[in-house]
Amino acid sequence: MTLLFVAACASIGNPEGGPRDYQPPHIRSAKPPYGITNFQGDKIEITFDEYIALNDQQKKVVVSPPCLTAPSIAAQGKKVVVQFREPLQENTTYTIDFSNSIADNNEGNTLKGYSYTFSTGETIDTLQMSGIVLRAKDLEPMQYVLVGIHSNLDDTAFTRQPFERVCRTNDRGQFTLRNVKPGSYHIFALNDIDGNYHMARTEDIAFVDSVYVPSCHAFISNDTTFTFDRKVDTVVTAEHIRYMPNNVLLCMFNEDYRSQYLKTFARPADNRLHVLFGAPSDTLPQLTLLKPSAHADDWYRLERSERNDSLFYWLTDSALIKSDTIIAQMRYLATDTADRLAWKTDTVTFAFRKSNSQIKQEKEEAKAREEEQKRLGKLLEKKAKADADGKALDEGEIDEIKELTRNLEPKTELLKVEWLRSGTIDIGDTAIVHFETPIANIDPTKIHLEEKRDTLWFPISAPAMRPVSDTRMFDVMLPYSFEPGGSYRLTLDSLAVTSIYGISNGPDSKELTVRNTEEYANLFVTVNAPDGSLVELLQKGEKVRRTATVSKGAVEMLNVTPETYYLRLTIDSNHNGKWDTGNYANHLQPEEVYYYPKKLKLRKNWDVEENWNIYEVALDLQKPEDLRINKPEQEKNAVEQKKKATGEDEDDEDDSSGVDPYTGNKYTDTKNKQLKSR
Repeated sequence: MTLLFVAACASIGNPEGGPRDYQPPHIRSAKPPYGITNFQGDKIEITFDEYIALNDQQKKVVVSPPCLTAPSIAAQGKKVVVQFREPLQENTTYTIDFSNSIADNNEGNTLKGYSYTFSTGETIDTLQMSGIVLRAKDLEPMQYVLVGIHSNLDDTAFTRQPFERVCRTNDRGQFTLRNVKPGSYHIFALNDIDGNYHMARTEDIAFVDSVYVPSCHAFISNDTTFTFDRKVDTVVTAEHIRYMPNNVLLCMFNEDYRSQYLKTFARPADNRLHVLFGAPSDTLPQLTLLKPSAHADDWYRLERSERNDSLFYWLTDSALIKSDTIIAQMRYLATDTADRLAWKTDTVTFAFRKSNSQIKQEKEEAKAREEEQKRLGKLLEKKAKADADGKALDEGEIDEIKELTRNLEPKTELLKVEWLRSGTIDIGDTAIVHFETPIANIDPTKIHLEEKRDTLWFPISAPAMRPVSDTRMFDVMLPYSFEPGGSYRLTLDSLAVTSIYGISNGPDSKELTVRNTEEYANLFVTVNAPDGSLVELLQKGEKVRRTATVSKGAVEMLNVTPETYYLRLTIDSNHNGKWDTGNYANHLQPEEVYYYPKKLKLRKNWDVEENWNIYEVALDLQKPEDLRINKPEQEKNAVEQKKKATGEDEDDEDDSSGVDPYTGNKYTDTKNKQLKSR
């Protein structure tokens, strides 16, 4: 027993540090005190009970009203020190909103939603307005963007004047504008890239045409506590103040405005010129060749992007292709100093120089070819002499003559063919063939489609192959509806397709097998949205797999590959088949977007029917968690503590922001009105 006791006393181990600290820093004092009036200084110190750090203060901390010269805000031991660098406004309530930037230095416990208030006048303004900012096109919560107000209700206030009061959204996109004085206001959201607290056309913005009048009223709540056996213990009556409005919804968008200018021009290959503009355009530039002056009238084929901002001029004149330098005059629309489009003319030079490696490779290939010609010449001389002497060459020398002859023969260049769809394809797919250069001609007599019945192939008639679109000059398709479960063979004879350089394809064919209908699911959705609204079938990463339009309150998607999907709906107000952004000058809001809040698991040979009320679930809660990108920052301490106590899976903390959800459409809180009327 004695030996055991001694051994135990002599054991060496790490000392225990005690239970982990899960508490955020506590405020010990503030100098001057919180809520002070008639403040005349330029420095504020807030002292905590432990060493602290400021995290992401540039994007999380904001001073309201905004200071055009940003104050210095720094953590110094157990203090946060704010040093103003410009005179403060008279008779004004100031708020320093720290959001969740303050954390203890050791454990990283965050002090959430802390703000410090003082006034340079006799009183403190106390009204508040709160809400949420969502990205209009996909309902992502916009984290740490500015929200500001103007009592000047003129449209130009947002574009020319700094905000009167500001705050930042939190990691859920929610905001609270504190210490607002009585009045009437417009509310805006701004991703303030240039830091001037007012709108620029290239920045993300949100606005609402409604005028908001902040107010508050007191209300009483009864909170009940229970014993462990679920019996009522006590009922506590508490008085609270509700600040209104508390459900402002701001849908953020970018006008996609870009100045129009000639961004770059280059000659990436001897047969191509590339021109890139700073913005899309519905008007193509005019390109006039100056040098070489002698050229064909139709000297190029134009490859363009869908928005005409990227243009490739494929040269078809051999003289231009051989020319080292091409000089052209380009007349195009550009943005002038008055922010208007005006015609501009530039002289541009397209030079092409082969790289050193290309030149070296060509020299090596030419030298190798010359050596092969010399070797072949010697072998042929030797063969002629042997034939004259009635002798024969060695078999190895005869084989070498054959190989060298093949190598030196002019080779017929063929147009490379790439089958974008072959093998097993889905119902509704078409056969698409890709070529390496723009297509000039398709000969339908040299393209054949066959169907397999039992073990034999039978020719069938089909529409002629054609380019996929005006902007896809390299791809041709067969516009034929293949039958489910069918087997087909598509054959291209030689010379079926010819490029702009007169190069044609060689013989090629591919077999296609179409899946059976039993391998798919069908989706039928009843939805309370206007006819013509767009419904997109999404997968993770918001990849769009199918798009359909609402007709008579219903949408159907047939022959869908069994997977897990999500639904997004766009109210296509202008019926152009896509989501459109907003425009502040025209008071045009972005088109409304809604998400079906549940995931859809589609199975083989199943019909799935869903009823979707786009106003039933709060708009900020509609987007499924699997699709969210801007997720709240992990509340690690609370989660770890909960898991340690209960063993439950990780979950976000309850939201205690006091912000109401945003149901109904984007500008009315329909569901709350319905609930209040009951």
